[in-house]
Amino acid sequence: MTQSPAADDRDAGLAAQYEAYPYPERNPQDENHRLFIGSPSHLREVDYWVFGAQRPRSQALRVLVAGCGTGDGAIMLATQLARVARPAEIVCLDRSVKALSIAQARAKTRALENIRFVQGSLTELDTLGLGLFDYIDCCGVLHHLPDPAAALQTLEHHLAPHGGMGLMVYAPYGRTGVYMLQDALEKLAPLTQQPEERLDVARRVMRNLPATAWLHQNGNFGDHLSGGDAGLYDLLLNPRDRSYTITDFLALLDQAGLEPTALMEPARYDPALFLPDPRLRARLTKLPWQTQAAIAEDLVGNMATHVAYVVRKHASPPKPDPLAPDAVPIMREIPGAELAKQMTPDNMLPFHFGTLVVPIPLPPQTRGILPLIDGERTVGDLADILATRGVNAEKFRHVWQESFGILERLNRVLLRPPA
Repeated sequence: MTQSPAADDRDAGLAAQYEAYPYPERNPQDENHRLFIGSPSHLREVDYWVFGAQRPRSQALRVLVAGCGTGDGAIMLATQLARVARPAEIVCLDRSVKALSIAQARAKTRALENIRFVQGSLTELDTLGLGLFDYIDCCGVLHHLPDPAAALQTLEHHLAPHGGMGLMVYAPYGRTGVYMLQDALEKLAPLTQQPEERLDVARRVMRNLPATAWLHQNGNFGDHLSGGDAGLYDLLLNPRDRSYTITDFLALLDQAGLEPTALMEPARYDPALFLPDPRLRARLTKLPWQTQAAIAEDLVGNMATHVAYVVRKHASPPKPDPLAPDAVPIMREIPGAELAKQMTPDNMLPFHFGTLVVPIPLPPQTRGILPLIDGERTVGDLADILATRGVNAEKFRHVWQESFGILERLNRVLLRPPA
């Protein structure tokens, strides 16, 4: 497909932006004392949501980070794999020489040997001869490309059988105020101007931004406040920045022959969580899950991104059985004892969905089960320990099934794959 001159100008502006202001702004020396954790591409999430906790940990994992930027996702996943000595190759692809050099320096600081770096565009992936990948990360990239659908289709062609992806795209409602300012700044500082000049204009506008500007009311992100020059430029001066409602995003996946195994966190997309009224919940149960997800986005208004794990259509791995005695539950990140401490006396877990806090009811026994989850004990082991506390097998199954179902949808407790 031939691009219009305007599209070419925007793509050239995007390339110039990431050479001048690699994003996100990172200092490689910070790797000595800090690791950024997030979704997609957290190793325990990939194991569970992409491979259904069925892919052995000893099986080598081949990963493509398509548009790695300065490396947050790649460094996180490579570090997690290295810590547990799992065999893997992570290929980091980015067209920005400057961004790639920062990612390389970060990997060198951590002495990571499971990453290699390739300078190039994911739109040219077919010509790079990189082969197939078990897992592809494409986080915060598709919404900047001239043809996201074509790019996603290209990525799908490079998935190995039974492989999957972790994706992130912007969402419109949680970015209220951003696009208004982008429009204003494009008029004040056209794309034809140099990045340094455009950034100066953006700084001056931010110093004089009227109190009524919607961006002042939006607490869903802070790049313009704490992300340095790169954060301000990427948020407000990006030459191409499209957003997707969840309905639009699901349509994009469908067009590429993909389907989600999970939207992060799954509970965010359940409007019943925000609508306790029984009659409303009864109405919701009659609607397709896609419609329910759209209602949740419409209601909460604070979704600034959509993160999803996806696989090819009709290739979703079977859901693992959390009641299997040999299943091994594992905390996604927060230790079980710490999560238990967050529960209130009435057994509610206050959960932060961005700027919205929702109390989630849990069975009383969950408070005692969480500290036992260490990534080694099986469900059978948990049942045996609870039996010594007066919880019989039938009661344990009921409590564990309810607890796991809730905490899995919050992406807090998952299952570990086999060795």
